Amino acid sequence: MPLVHIDLLGGRSETQLHQLVKDVTAAIVKNTGAPAEHVHIVLNEMADNRYSVGGVMKDEEK
Repeated sequence: MPLVHIDLLGGRSETQLHQLVKDVTAAIVKNTGAPAEHVHIVLNEMADNRYSVGGVMKDEEK
């Protein structure tokens, strides 16, 4: 059972998230041979004031 965790900043549409999990599932199936119904994906969306790169919070970049 492949289990994939994806951390990303929030703000994407439901359509984008649905397409993301479809594409990731297809890649896992293609590259591992696991059946799609065994592929589990967890999306962790973070607020931009909870993520930093180089000491700068993402919400400060705007």
